Amino acid sequence: MDQLLVSYYGDDFTGSTDVMEALASNGVPSVLFLDLPSPELLARFSHCRAIGIAGTSRSETPAWMEQHLAPTFDWLRSLGAAICHYKVCSTFDSSPGIGNIGKAIEIGSKNFGQAIVPVIVGAPQLKRYTAFGHLFAAYQGRVFRIDRHPVMSRHPVTPMDEADLALHLSKQTALPVLLADLAAITAEDADQRIDALASSPEGILLLDVDSDTTQAAAGRQMLRVTSRSGSFVVGSSGVEYALLDAWRRAGVIDRTGAEFPDAGPVDRLAVVSGSVSPTTERQIRTAVENGFEAFALDPLALVSENGEAAVAAAAQAGIAKLREGRSVILYTALGPSADRGADIDRLPGARHRLGSALGTILRRLIEAEGLSRAVVAGGDTSSHALRQLKIDALTTLLPLPQTPGSPLCLAHGDDPATNGLQIALKGGQVGTDGYFAQIRDGRKN
Repeated sequence: MDQLLVSYYGDDFTGSTDVMEALASNGVPSVLFLDLPSPELLARFSHCRAIGIAGTSRSETPAWMEQHLAPTFDWLRSLGAAICHYKVCSTFDSSPGIGNIGKAIEIGSKNFGQAIVPVIVGAPQLKRYTAFGHLFAAYQGRVFRIDRHPVMSRHPVTPMDEADLALHLSKQTALPVLLADLAAITAEDADQRIDALASSPEGILLLDVDSDTTQAAAGRQMLRVTSRSGSFVVGSSGVEYALLDAWRRAGVIDRTGAEFPDAGPVDRLAVVSGSVSPTTERQIRTAVENGFEAFALDPLALVSENGEAAVAAAAQAGIAKLREGRSVILYTALGPSADRGADIDRLPGARHRLGSALGTILRRLIEAEGLSRAVVAGGDTSSHALRQLKIDALTTLLPLPQTPGSPLCLAHGDDPATNGLQIALKGGQVGTDGYFAQIRDGRKN
């Protein structure tokens, strides 16, 4: 582990593969574990320079975080990486009760004995930008302030109703937010300005990123601050994109990225989706136009007392179409108008059970038909569905440079059905309309 550049915890599974893709496609060998690995499993990936843990904290409570994040941070810190990253979604969606980013920062700050925690959210590669502390995100070719974003302002669990990230965080933590804005990080005396902010007794140091230029500046400043204050940082995969530039300039990594050949097509692909995003809705409709068979599932039936019967019926329907040579998509919502979230939330723990049910369905499809490739759509869904596939680790098989954040991965584990499985985990907002056909065909573009 003496070559380790970064260790990280992803607050959901799709976001975790996003980080892995950013690193691997830029020549940093990376592995993502689905739980704390045994020493023997870790040794299998001793060549990696980035090690991640895929987590579920984006959909968990502060009490859950108190119990689970500290031991994970202990383990990550023990690896001795120069940077330890708590990875959050680039849309920063969170709330005091669910996915509380402020609480995670407090736990990490205490665990690492660190007064100042640098944060980078902006990632131009993902069309996410921060300017003077406000977050902006693209949708359908336009850039919106996050509290006016057509999708994220209406997120079914953690709607983003505040674009000022300092105000947003103030609802989640009492730690002050110190802003290194666009003017500060590009000023001639940027180092002195950042040092003045970082000399505060405690706080969250938010570094603006709205372009390649400010991303490079933010990466350099993050390395400066962490070399003095400690290794714990927070943010989107914008952290890695910023650090990659800084590492190249410092000669830590090569300037040439890794080469990934197309994976090639498979005859049948299975997809399960718990996303209510209009992006996923378009992707499902486009997939049907491209020969997929789609099945609408009742989410309440899947989490009811008779949920096993609903799971079995869904799996059998999917298997029947797979045996006809068709690719299949099984989904619980076709866009926001079909969202049953209010009904689901009346049942304690139902969202987690729904993700697990979709994972069980997918596993049965894979086992019954010997499938070699699959997709899980929906960030919260992926976090709980993938647990059912008995996978220990993921590595990047095929980055998607045109729509980063949802690569095709290679699964590693002891279970014969899923060891070697090619799987993509797609967040609700990620991917082009033809994403599912692209994964089926195993091509970058």
